[in-house]
Amino acid sequence: MRTQLMVEYERQTGSPFTDSLTGLFNHGFFRTSLDREAKRAERHGETFAVALIDVDSFSHYNQRHGSLQGDRALKEISGLIIENIRQADLAARYSGDVFAAILTKSDSHTASVAMERIRQAVETRSDTLPTVSIGLASYPNDGTDDASLIALAQEALSKAKVSGKNRAYFFERKRELIPDSLPTVLVVDDEARNVKLLEALLRPLNYEVIKASDGKQAMSIINKMDVDLVLLDIMMPEMDGYEVCRRLKGSEATRLIPVVMVTALDDLESKVKGIEAGADDFLTKPPQKLELVARTKSLIKYKRLNNNLASIEHVLFSLANAVEAKDPYTHGHVERVSNLAVSLGQRMHLSNKELEALRYGGALHDIGKIAVSSEIINKSGPLDPEEWEIMKTHPDVGCKICQPLTKHLGAAFDIIRHHHEKLDGSGYPDGLKGEDIPAVARIMAVVDIYDALVTDRPYRKGMEKKNAIGILREEAGSGKLDIQVVDCLIHMVGA
Repeated sequence: MRTQLMVEYERQTGSPFTDSLTGLFNHGFFRTSLDREAKRAERHGETFAVALIDVDSFSHYNQRHGSLQGDRALKEISGLIIENIRQADLAARYSGDVFAAILTKSDSHTASVAMERIRQAVETRSDTLPTVSIGLASYPNDGTDDASLIALAQEALSKAKVSGKNRAYFFERKRELIPDSLPTVLVVDDEARNVKLLEALLRPLNYEVIKASDGKQAMSIINKMDVDLVLLDIMMPEMDGYEVCRRLKGSEATRLIPVVMVTALDDLESKVKGIEAGADDFLTKPPQKLELVARTKSLIKYKRLNNNLASIEHVLFSLANAVEAKDPYTHGHVERVSNLAVSLGQRMHLSNKELEALRYGGALHDIGKIAVSSEIINKSGPLDPEEWEIMKTHPDVGCKICQPLTKHLGAAFDIIRHHHEKLDGSGYPDGLKGEDIPAVARIMAVVDIYDALVTDRPYRKGMEKKNAIGILREEAGSGKLDIQVVDCLIHMVGA
């Protein structure tokens, strides 16, 4: 398919489709490919992401090292981009010192992991290369055409730059909220009389009713507005209710919105198909008022409870960021550890549930340090016994802070408590041994130590990768760290 597009591009433009310096695709071919990918994704109901990768302070790098070395740096960075994306993805030189990528069939999490790999790969060569900042946007959650996706990726890139460079950020849409926080129901049906009937039943109950006449309009509304419930017709032209439901449930941003299919179809096959698409409930047309009200109230209550959990979650992540702010040396540690742990878990073929635990656990593992004074955290020399005992309390404190989300966090809660445990029982806070330490906590322990060794700390400079790997091998050899995890990390970071 891509080869066919190359031939067509050259025929129509009379120009090559690659950049002469880097060998990547050029700007024109990238935009053509992006337009094609948006249309293809819409046709098949798939997701993809767009990334803009900007070389930090490249003009200063050129002035300092000369344009010849600058060209070499661009070629080397382009090689690192290719090495860290899949064959099905597309990389291009978007402009002078900005690269771009299309990450096919990728959700926000998958795309973030890939871009973090690129950022880390460039950062590890910071002795010869400038760093990169990355902005991402996804289809269809953020934008639905090439122009909007590029604009939103540029907005995310600006955020990465403002935040201190050498960052990867996904565009975050601020959803429109209904005034007075009324429960919001989206009614989707191509028959106007059906929409009017549902609206007449719901408005007296103090619900805000939003209307859509087809699937595309419904998706556009949901991407812009916070919705509590979707009442969805099945038989609609172009995009039927099954497809709308699949897209909503397949997206991280909208999967928790309850969907009730309201249909005249009452056969078992139609209901099975709806369940497979992810529908939460069914109503038969015309709906009975008591049944409609009961199910609507129940599902909106469920959605609001999930919203409350998300609010608590945001508070916890804010606290985790506050911990990092106490120590300038660990800036970015949480994000690096989280992404590295997920990448390691993928290599070790962990389940999606375990990968999610690594992502949350990595972000929250040091949240208990909020109770440790800045004097101890930033001390330039070794901690005395009393200070060390205070530092060792942070896993227990972290568990107490995260207690409201115990069930929601799942195995991530184990990471928060046990990421300093050792296989020989010499760790803390519980002195667990061997298999008593959860697998995700053993992974986090290795990744946490590795990042601490290779980055600057108040009491020492970051060490070279090979020296850090040597220490991990010694710890594994003495029975403190999981040798399988250490070996997998070594292969992944290329030491």
